[in-house]
Amino acid sequence: MEKKKSPSESPDRQDPKTPMRASPNIWVLVLVFIALVILLFTTQQESRSTISEPFFFEQVEKGNVQELGIGELQAIGQFKKAPDAPPTLNDGVYKQEKDKDGNPTKLRKHFRVNLTSGDAARERLRDFLQKHDVDYRVLPPSDSAWFFTMLVGVVLPIGLIAFIWIMFRRTQSQIMGGGFLSGFSKSPAKEYESDKEPVTFKDVAGLKSVKADLQEIIDFLSDPEKFQRLGGRVPKGVLLIGPPGTGKTLLARAVAGEAGVPFFSVNGSEFIQMFVGVGASRVRDLFKNAKDSAPAIIFVDEIDAVGRQRGAGLGGGHDEREQTLNQILSEMDGFAQNDSVIVLAATNRPDVLDPALLRPGRFDRHVTVNRPTHQGRLEIFKVHVREVPLADDVDLDRLASATMGLTGADIRNLVNEAALWATRHDKDKVFMEDFEYARDRVLMGAKREELITDKEKEKTAYHEAGHALVAWLLPGADRVHKVTIIPRGQALGVTQMLPEEDRLSIAEHELYARLAFMLGGRAAERLIYHQNSAGAENDLEQATNLARRMVTQWGMSERLGPVCYKLSDEDPFLGREMHAHRAFSEHTMQIIDDEVARILHASAKQAEEMLDSNRDKLEKITQALLKEEEIDEQDIIKLIGPAARSAESNGAASRTHQTPAAKAEDKVT
Repeated sequence: MEKKKSPSESPDRQDPKTPMRASPNIWVLVLVFIALVILLFTTQQESRSTISEPFFFEQVEKGNVQELGIGELQAIGQFKKAPDAPPTLNDGVYKQEKDKDGNPTKLRKHFRVNLTSGDAARERLRDFLQKHDVDYRVLPPSDSAWFFTMLVGVVLPIGLIAFIWIMFRRTQSQIMGGGFLSGFSKSPAKEYESDKEPVTFKDVAGLKSVKADLQEIIDFLSDPEKFQRLGGRVPKGVLLIGPPGTGKTLLARAVAGEAGVPFFSVNGSEFIQMFVGVGASRVRDLFKNAKDSAPAIIFVDEIDAVGRQRGAGLGGGHDEREQTLNQILSEMDGFAQNDSVIVLAATNRPDVLDPALLRPGRFDRHVTVNRPTHQGRLEIFKVHVREVPLADDVDLDRLASATMGLTGADIRNLVNEAALWATRHDKDKVFMEDFEYARDRVLMGAKREELITDKEKEKTAYHEAGHALVAWLLPGADRVHKVTIIPRGQALGVTQMLPEEDRLSIAEHELYARLAFMLGGRAAERLIYHQNSAGAENDLEQATNLARRMVTQWGMSERLGPVCYKLSDEDPFLGREMHAHRAFSEHTMQIIDDEVARILHASAKQAEEMLDSNRDKLEKITQALLKEEEIDEQDIIKLIGPAARSAESNGAASRTHQTPAAKAEDKVT
């Protein structure tokens, strides 16, 4: 399909890539202003102290005067000498002072003196100067003093006022969209040039369903008659929704590479300015450019920056953002409809977007870009290791299994960290151990080199061994991947867990197993030291949140029954429903607290009983951690045997709950 000429290429429109030049008048004003400032400082630097006539003759007699310039002018502002003329102004120089070594210093002190005028007085002055070996010279007529007075008193203030007035007029023209810096209200969107950075769907690993939806948009732009034959209309807007790092912007670049039509890219924050109305003007200019180049695609990244719900907030709405949003709504599906421009947008906060923006006719299609599955992660690894020399022991399938919950950006960062780590050790290839190090660094943070006491190290070892042993023996718990007591990030020790498979549903007995695992470290400390420590703070926080969700959202309390007691979703910063965060009574809240405490107490008791009956295995894992500082799944098998797994733990459970795109991630305790 032949690409139409963009309006930015037309002769009557300036190329946005061409730097704008300031008007010559501006440069003249700048130079004049600089000259005035220089002259002002020169005047200040050349100012000399004025001394009296008796003091002058006294200094000459003492030999402190080196030379004198006899002036032809009188006082400042006088141009001609009258018969009874007042004293003339004379410039003189003191002799140079000497330092401690007797060498003259570089500092020369100047002075001015008013002396009696007249021919007779001048002759006597010359004789007096010759007698005391003082050089003298006759100064030529000059009006510099008058000039400096006029400069400082008249010219400089007028110049400053003129400069400020002209700059104000230029700024006003800038705001109104014309004259100097007229691009202020123009669209900041950049037209994507596919020849320089060709990105296609082949460069986007996984996301097959998402690419299929976007391919339909590309096909419509290439052959609109095919879809209009049966009365179909292409969606006017496609909204990409997903967590950060899942590849929304990369998908937009791939659409630009595949479409073969003008593709305008802009960030939502580029519309918002200090002056009300500038954002709306930029939106109008953006859609005008796209319409002139139609068919075309507009991509708005981070649209939540400009598309938040109107009229929300403690102090009312944001006038500039709301006017910009109103203009976007009008351009997408207003009174004058537009079928030739498709808007593609991306956000990770769909909950704060204005409902009018999400309705059919504007963003007709919402495409969810989730975290990749196992197969998707494997394909992403293959894409990012194309430029990385791999050793023979690298197993990408194993890496894909060990990175559940990571996004495409996380995997790219992991591969980069592995390559950097191998480079630091002067390796020719990247080995599997380098990927393992990079994975631990990405998930748990870098190692902390500070030393801990032997007592703290032992307590940490028992804590992590308690986590690992409960998860190892309890059916329904996730698989233990690695246990370490090396301080990483903000934790003194870490127990990594990996789910058996990608899943969006989790059974009730698996949740109880997860609670027992979270409280296993605290139970081990109570069993060995007969007291609690502050090291279980994060464990208690995660366990309490999980138990509360079980009771209030998933109906896993027999006492409360199948009722959802979820607190209001309304965000306080949006200013909606601030006075009503819950729809149940204080009595019900008390029952919820009781049920949460009951579940946590039962899970803690289960973990303590399990560790007490398997204390020998707890000691084996603890001693191995104290010796090696880090053990993996194979090491635990050698120590205490295979893990307890039941058919029920990998199959269907009696009761399950559906979590909205639940993130399967490592449990860091």
